This record gives sequence, C-alpha cells and structure tokens, in this order.
Amino acid sequence: MSRSTRRHLSLAPILIIALFLPREASPASGELLVAYGGHNETMAPMWVGVDRGLFRKHGVDPRVLQTRSGPIMMATLASGGAPLVWAAPTSAISAALGGMKLGCFAVGNDRIPRELIARKGIESLDDLRGKTFGVQSIGGGFWLATMAVLNGLDIDPDKYKLSMRVIGDTGTVTQALTTSNIDAAVVPYSFADMAKRAGARSLADAGTVKLVYQGTAMCARKDSTAISNETMIGLAKGIVEALVYIQEPANKRDVSEILKKHLRLTRDEDIEASYNVTRLQMTALDIAPNGEAWRRIQRLLTRVNPKVKEADLDQLLVSNAARTLEESGFLPGMRRRLGR
Repeated sequence: MSRSTRRHLSLAPILIIALFLPREASPASGELLVAYGGHNETMAPMWVGVDRGLFRKHGVDPRVLQTRSGPIMMATLASGGAPLVWAAPTSAISAALGGMKLGCFAVGNDRIPRELIARKGIESLDDLRGKTFGVQSIGGGFWLATMAVLNGLDIDPDKYKLSMRVIGDTGTVTQALTTSNIDAAVVPYSFADMAKRAGARSLADAGTVKLVYQGTAMCARKDSTAISNETMIGLAKGIVEALVYIQEPANKRDVSEILKKHLRLTRDEDIEASYNVTRLQMTALDIAPNGEAWRRIQRLLTRVNPKVKEADLDQLLVSNAARTLEESGFLPGMRRRLGR
C-alpha cells in the first residue's frame, strides 16, 4: 500500500464523521468559530479572552464551539464547520498524518496542574498494576495529559498492564472515579478535590513532575480562506492578553466568575481550585509551539499509532505569529506587565 493511500485511510474516520456534521452558516463579519474538545481549565484563555473582549481589541472576534472529543473536533475543522480548533497536539498530529494541511501557531498551556487520583482501596502507585484509567478519547488531550504524567512518574503502561477506557469529559470521568467504575484518572486539581471529598485518594501531584510539555494550541487549515497571517497575529495577541489577565491578582474575582459559569461550579472551594489550576497551567507567555515538546508527544502517540512518527512536525508547527509578537515588542511588553 502506498504512503499516499495510507494517509488517506488514516484521515478516513475524520472525513466520515464530517459527512454527518452540518455546515455552519457563514459567520458574522469578524467572527471566527473555534471548535474544542476538552471542557476544563485548558479552555480558560479562550473563555476569558472571549468574555472580556480581549480578542476584539486586536481585530478578531472568535466564538467557541464544544464538541464531544478530539476526533469530532477535527472532523468539524475538516468539514468547514469551524475554521479553527483549540486542539491537543495529539489531535493535530493525527490529523496532519492523515493528510490535513494544518498549522498550529499559538499555545495556551505548558504545565499539567493535575493529580493522579485513584478510587478507594488503591493506596500506592504500585497498586495501579492491571488497573483501568478513564480518559475522554484515545489520543486526545485528556489521554495526552494522562500519558505524559505516567511517563513523568516512570510508569510504563505496558509493563503495568494499564487499560485506558473512554468515559467522557472531565466531569464524567471524575464521576466514574467516585463510583468506582474506573480505577484511576489524571484530573485537574479542581476535579481532584471533588473526587477526594468522595473518598478517592491522590497518588501523585502532576504539577510537581518536571515535564517538557504543551497541552493545547490554536490550529487552522493552511488552505483556509478565513485565516490570514493578520488573523493569526490578532488571535495570538488575544491569547497573550488573556494569559496576562488570568495572572493579574486584581482580576481574580472576574476570572473566577468566568470559570464558575463555564464549568458550572457551585462550591466556593471548587471555584478556588479551578482558579488556581488556570493560573498554574501557563505561568509564562511562551506561546510559540515548542518542537521538543511536540516531538515527545509524537513519541507518546506512537503507542496507539506507530505511523505517527511519519508526521512532519516542521510543516505542522507555525512560528510566524509568535515571532512577530516578539519582534514587534508586544510580547516583551506583556512580560513587563507581569514583572518578568
């Protein structure tokens, strides 16, 4: 079978899903639809940027569209249902391998403020042998965070005979953990606190594990007529402004209200934990895609698809927008605003 044929076949699941997705009507002038899969704090830069009008300051007006998983998100992009995705690198790499001409140009987080939580009866990392972890999809952002944390803890999923079970989004995985329908999961601090109140146990704090990592990125099809270089620069500026807004202590109440609304949080301690996660996941403003981090992610992804090593990251990662922000003085100015 030729390489071209293999690439078309690997993209086939995305295209099949795309056939059943309705085409979006053309957005209002300046509006850009951004599809996403993971409904948790990794979306905070987008939620804050949209709700506070930070993107509009730079001539772009994105709106977000939640999908059920990474594959459906990428199918929405492939079908033209949205010109942009807020994607895990695993989803972007898989789509590029399948033949989609994709460019990822701005990153939203580079840390994993999560805990490895286990159900009652599991007392140590060694007790995880033969157990089942909950994820949102195989190869998606939740799966990536889980695999990166296990790798950082020197836990080989094969040697430990771990199973990955597709459960649903972060809230659904947390509920499955508290009802012992799964054995363990790597969830944000906010959801970890909910699980611990129900009797689950924390086995590791992923936030203390040293990792070269990037978890979400803004990506677009390179053949999109809706996304120009100026549009990418405007979006990148909006992401940076949102990251700065999140870090500034004066905005704590506002950011907390945004998280409360989107994550439907009701308890004060959960809102506080969610706010802390949001600030910890991107403390610097290093929004340029990091080749080393993506190569590590690519190696992790070969566990479920060995052909992923064929994906050309040099074609996938686009540095023009971040470089423009550096050279124009925008990023240095924002770092000074944070005292860095």
